[in-house]
Amino acid sequence: MTYQPHPFRWVPGDGARHATTAPRCCECGEQTEVETLCGVVVKTDRSELAWLWRTCAPCNTEAHKIVRQRKAGAW
Repeated sequence: MTYQPHPFRWVPGDGARHATTAPRCCECGEQTEVETLCGVVVKTDRSELAWLWRTCAPCNTEAHKIVRQRKAGAW
């Protein structure tokens, strides 16, 4: 099992790095669709350059809210 300190993970897709709570799919092909914390469904991109894309600001905001809630014991 992979260590995951938060209930979300970052995935590159549609030109940005998004956060998602969707389970990781190890058997998927090159692209799969996931719903992100910003509410958009994106096709993931597993290329090396995709990790250099900008971070989706709305996903980043939602991810920070989750972390703050967990630290406060509300998650």
